[in-house]
Amino acid sequence: MKLGLFKSKPKTPEELVKQTRELLNYALKNSETSERKRQEKMSELCKLILEIRIVLYGNEQSEPSTDACEHLTREFFAVDTFRLLIVCLPKLGMGARIDATHVVANLQRQKVNSKYIACNYLESNLDIMDILIVGYDDVDVALTYGAIARDCIRHQSVARYVLESHVKKFFSYLQIPDFNIASDAQATFKELLTRHKSTVAEFLSENYDWFFEKYNSQLLESPSYITRRHAVKLLGDMLLDRSNAAVMVRYVSSLQNMRIIMNLLRDSNKNIQFESFHVFKLFVANQNKPQEIISILISNRSKFLRFFEDFKTDKENEEFEADKSLVMSEIAGLESGDLPSHTDSDE
Repeated sequence: MKLGLFKSKPKTPEELVKQTRELLNYALKNSETSERKRQEKMSELCKLILEIRIVLYGNEQSEPSTDACEHLTREFFAVDTFRLLIVCLPKLGMGARIDATHVVANLQRQKVNSKYIACNYLESNLDIMDILIVGYDDVDVALTYGAIARDCIRHQSVARYVLESHVKKFFSYLQIPDFNIASDAQATFKELLTRHKSTVAEFLSENYDWFFEKYNSQLLESPSYITRRHAVKLLGDMLLDRSNAAVMVRYVSSLQNMRIIMNLLRDSNKNIQFESFHVFKLFVANQNKPQEIISILISNRSKFLRFFEDFKTDKENEEFEADKSLVMSEIAGLESGDLPSHTDSDE
């Protein structure tokens, strides 16, 4: 008789989810007095999470089964196992957290009856996003929760909730001393402000004043080079997006905003200078420039033209050279008759 006959029968998706839920509840209660037994249970939980990952992604031996994925997804959300997994993540080891992150990412993309049920689930359980976003305050789970949060905000309604409820927190998270956590928070911040165009445009229009006051003072004028670089790059991405046309016009009509970008143009870092140029050109290209901006451009015309004449990138960039020529032409062609009697020439 072959030994293969004694192999254990693979668990069904329903069994996998049921056993995982039981062990997550066990981990959450934390009432086990025997350390050895607790370790055995946690080890079993880690194996189950890995098995779920294999069902969703497949492995070297087999591709994932559409039917199995659908059954697992339905069960996972039907009995609130998703919430349990999020809450228990801090209790898991690094390997299990990585597997869990992959599981969550996959579940966001799984359809049941042609619908993304993860979206419906999260819309009814938005407080899960509260757990994930404030996870940046905990160095042990920040990166795991951040990665999961980004997968969840693939859904527009979820992203809208995070924008409305939590975006102010990111101005602090982006300046966390831990480079890895700050970078992860930056990735989530960028996702929030670029993925869902209509939602972002609406949010920026309704929250323009406080948002850009914080953006300018805490990010663009940050003492941290990394913070400034990410912030000016993201600002350019936002303003150049057609969906944000109204916000862009408002931003580039402010002399205070232009002063900040002019300072970044003089930054010692070439990358920051380059990204700042892509924002500065919008002030110059604005066909309805306010008088005060025209005044600065005219009264400092020679300084601007000298600066841009020497302003080069490390690599050949035809688009950049074309943009630079247009900026120089626009500044050179400004009519001095537009200049008011009292000008500010101390820039």
